[in-house]
Amino acid sequence: MTTSATSTFNVRPHLALLLCNVIWACDYPFYSMVLGRYVSPVAMVSASLIVTALLSLLPLLWQKREKIAREDIKVMFAAALVIGVARKLLLMYGMSLTSPIDGSIIETVVPLLVLILSVIIGIDRFTKLKIAGLVLGMIGAVAIVLTGASDGHEHSDFGGNMMILCCAFATALYMVWFKKLIAKYRVTTVLRWVYCFAAVIMLPFGGYDIVHTDYAAMDTHIVLAALFVLIVPTYLPNLMLNYSLRYVQPTVSSIYTYLQPLLAIVLSIAMGLDRLHADTVVAAMLIFIGVGCVIGSYAAGGSVHGRPHLR
Repeated sequence: MTTSATSTFNVRPHLALLLCNVIWACDYPFYSMVLGRYVSPVAMVSASLIVTALLSLLPLLWQKREKIAREDIKVMFAAALVIGVARKLLLMYGMSLTSPIDGSIIETVVPLLVLILSVIIGIDRFTKLKIAGLVLGMIGAVAIVLTGASDGHEHSDFGGNMMILCCAFATALYMVWFKKLIAKYRVTTVLRWVYCFAAVIMLPFGGYDIVHTDYAAMDTHIVLAALFVLIVPTYLPNLMLNYSLRYVQPTVSSIYTYLQPLLAIVLSIAMGLDRLHADTVVAAMLIFIGVGCVIGSYAAGGSVHGRPHLR
C-alpha cells in the first residue's frame, strides 16, 4: 500500500512554482518603467541587494545558524560576484535599454547555456536531440538579440539584448559551477551568505546614486513599481522555487518558466510599454522548441539537470 506522499497529488509545490514565476514575469515591465528614467541601474542593484540581504537574515529568528566550512566562504564570495553582482548589473542595465518582451524571451535560453557549460566541464554529454535543441534555441536567441539593431523594433536595443544574454550566461554559470554548494547547505544559508556578500560589494559603488536619486520626480505608480522591484522578485521567489524542487522534478519546474515571457508579453502590451512583432514570435518559438528538445532528451534518458533560473 502506497503512502499518501506518493499517492496524493501535492498542490502546494505547484502553487509555489506558479506564484514565483508570475512574480518574475512582472519584473520586466516594472524594470522598464523605473530604470534609466527615474532610478539608475547601479542604484537599483545596490538597493535591491541591501533589501534582499536584510530579508535573508530573518530566518535566523527561528533557524539555528548553520556552520560554513572555511574553504566554502571563498566559494560563497565567488557566487555573490556571479549571481548577486554581475547578473544583477547585467539585468538592470540591459532592461534599462531594451524591450521587456525581448528581455523576458532571451532569458529562456538558460537551460541551453547550462547544457553547454555542463558538457564543457564533463558532467553532461551531447546527444543528437540535445544538439538539435541547442541549434534551434541559439538561432532564436541570436535572432532576438539582433532585432535590437533593427529600425522596426523601436523598443529594442542590441546592446541591451546582449547584456540580457550575458545575464543568462551568468545564471547558467552559477547553476553549474556552484551546484555542490547549493546542495551542501540549507537554501536560507546560501542565500544569506551570497546576498550579504553581494550587498557589501555593491554598496560603495551604488551608495552615491541611491542618495542622489530624484525621488520627488516619481509619482505613485513609479514608487510602487520601484518598491516591487526592490522587495518582491529576489528572496521570496527563490525560497518558493527551492521548496518546490523538494517535491517535483526539475523537468516539471522548467515548464513553469515558460509562463514568464508569456506573462511579460501580456503585461508589457497591456501597460503600453511594448508591442509584439511577428519575427519575435518566430524567434521565441525556436527557443521554446529548442529548450523543449533538450528537456525531452533528459526525460527520455531518465535524468534531468536543467533548473529554472534565479533572480
